[in-house]
Amino acid sequence: MKFVRFSVEGEAAIRSGQLEEGIIHEWTGHLFGSRVTTGNQFPLEAVQLKAPLEPRHIIGIGKNFSPAGEEKQPIPEMPILFFKPLTTVIGPGDAIKLPSAAAQVKFESELAVIIGAEASHIKTSDVKDYIFGYTIGNDLGAFNYFHPEGHWTIGKAFDTFCPLGPYIETQFDYNSAHIQARVNGELLQDAGMDRIIMPVDQQIAYISSFMTLKPGDVILTGTPAGAQYVKDGDSITCSIEGLGHLHNPVILEEGS
Repeated sequence: MKFVRFSVEGEAAIRSGQLEEGIIHEWTGHLFGSRVTTGNQFPLEAVQLKAPLEPRHIIGIGKNFSPAGEEKQPIPEMPILFFKPLTTVIGPGDAIKLPSAAAQVKFESELAVIIGAEASHIKTSDVKDYIFGYTIGNDLGAFNYFHPEGHWTIGKAFDTFCPLGPYIETQFDYNSAHIQARVNGELLQDAGMDRIIMPVDQQIAYISSFMTLKPGDVILTGTPAGAQYVKDGDSITCSIEGLGHLHNPVILEEGS
């Protein structure tokens, strides 16, 4: 199933629906609970897609892919993890806003995993039972705001620095995911999950060992080599076969 959130021209309300063969079937209710179809249908090209969910938490992992051609690094005992605030989330087509003070901003195309059930101290072998679905994330970071002692919070936290979308796919084999990113049409990231250092199931099991994951939590699972700095006027398209394309323009924040 493909789940979306969307708006209709002339309306401020954000609706929810299920996407089937280019048609959105609207429903009301809760993404992780009961849903009732309204009977309303909308062609995909007639709506504006939004971020496919409002996350509860956003948890990212850093330095989790080995470049092609290099020996794969061992899984660390303590991975680099960080939070992104909910104010970073935007949807497909929304503008990534670069503050003037953030002089070195990189994009990062990633597989985003949506948790669908409460998970605490779970086994790696059971992780799939706690996953609701998958979408694409663009984990932007202002590298000149990464603290020299190690924390990344400020650099990862600017508004608009976490585009998500275009939809949540519940039927997807993340082990075969192939992650790409293009900037202004130029392919800059292109790698499969064979280059991941800490696999997705181990990431989620590890995180659940120190914090309880709940429905709506989003895990950004890492990005391949090739991410570069972006500037005003650039256009970023993050792609994962089976999950679609996430496109966002880059602009300088008004007043910067």
